[in-house]
Amino acid sequence: MEVQSAAKDKRSPDRSLTSVLKLLENPKLAFAIALLLVDALVVSLIMAYVPYTKIDWDAYMSQVSGFLEGERDYRNLEGDTGPLVYPAGFLYIYSAIQFVTGGQVYPAQILFGILYILNLGIVLFIYVKTDVLPWWALSLLCLSKRVHSIFVLRLFNDCFAMTLLHAALCSFLYQKWHLGLVIFSGAVSVKMNVLLYAPPLLLLMLKAMDIVGVFSALAGAALVQILLGLPFLLAHPIAYLSRAFNLGRVFIHFWSVNFKFVPEPVFISKEFAVSLLVTHLILLVMFSHYRWCRHEGGLLSFLHSKLLTMKLSAAISSSFSFEPFHNRHSNFKLLNKEHIVTVLFVGNFIGIVCARSLHYQFYSWYFYSLPYLLWRTSFPTLLRLMLFVAVEFCWNVFPSTNYSSALLLCAHLVILWGLWTAAPEYPYVNEKTSTKNKRK
Repeated sequence: MEVQSAAKDKRSPDRSLTSVLKLLENPKLAFAIALLLVDALVVSLIMAYVPYTKIDWDAYMSQVSGFLEGERDYRNLEGDTGPLVYPAGFLYIYSAIQFVTGGQVYPAQILFGILYILNLGIVLFIYVKTDVLPWWALSLLCLSKRVHSIFVLRLFNDCFAMTLLHAALCSFLYQKWHLGLVIFSGAVSVKMNVLLYAPPLLLLMLKAMDIVGVFSALAGAALVQILLGLPFLLAHPIAYLSRAFNLGRVFIHFWSVNFKFVPEPVFISKEFAVSLLVTHLILLVMFSHYRWCRHEGGLLSFLHSKLLTMKLSAAISSSFSFEPFHNRHSNFKLLNKEHIVTVLFVGNFIGIVCARSLHYQFYSWYFYSLPYLLWRTSFPTLLRLMLFVAVEFCWNVFPSTNYSSALLLCAHLVILWGLWTAAPEYPYVNEKTSTKNKRK
């Protein structure tokens, strides 16, 4: 027994030394951990010394209280800033927060501080896994005054939605599409902006799975929405669907960070909204055809090949056992991690560029993808940093002006042009890389 104990004592330091050596071999990982620790300290100092800003918290608590008192009609769930316009997942999360904090702000700030660090950890994990940025550029993820404020001084539901979205992205990196779609659906149930990721995500799923896999993953995501919304769907389905999934909302011109230079009558017009939607769709199709499906011969060629595969599958399965065909023909290649992240981040960014109105909390929708997008361009490092500073500056001008919103649009368009002209990454993992990744 003493010999075994001594052997264990010897092995324990060896394991610790091995872990330290592995950490030193990957300076990016070590730097990411250091960033987490430093930013945790920064978040603590912000909560201790910077006053909380009252915006939506009281409205959230009023809406949650109505739900907890038994109200199931979305038309009657309101707060001092207006009616409830988020899906049911929002109510469950903020009900739990109210239960834990008693509706008090400071305990809620502590929870959101933890959420900020958790989200940052997930994002850093994505960046380390994709290895697109140099190690020092990871610090950009911790330098946003506005994003710190959104999390720990405003307590917006965008924080939960984006944390869940980033968690789903981690699942996609490991080809866990069904699990990722469940988490993604959970994010949508908190706030619908996550749907900006839906078109590029569907394209990636078509690349990664056969049509049966795609439909089963989508069914899982739909089931999540049904289960979360069930109390409201059973009681007042029309009220729930029309309020929680209202795609036609018009935001107030004054609070918009982008397109502030557009005259208000034009800004709120249906023609302006339709023109932006058409631009959004055209950009998605162009990037899909010329960038994301370039190695498959373009979007039309890719979709045609998927259609042929589906027809062949149906024909063979009607004559023979489906299992042999499935084993022979449904062995799709693994998608490259960089390709997954690039397609999702760029697809979301296109939606941001074409959004009619971006309020201050909406910065969290794409801030964490900004360094990645900048380093996917072929711009020199100085220009990348200048664009990063320009975007951050615009989001910290309050209230926004014609000049700040015009500068933001210009910065967005320059980044979009850089992404369009950059060399596309190969979308698939070769066998050697796949084996190496499995060992990791």
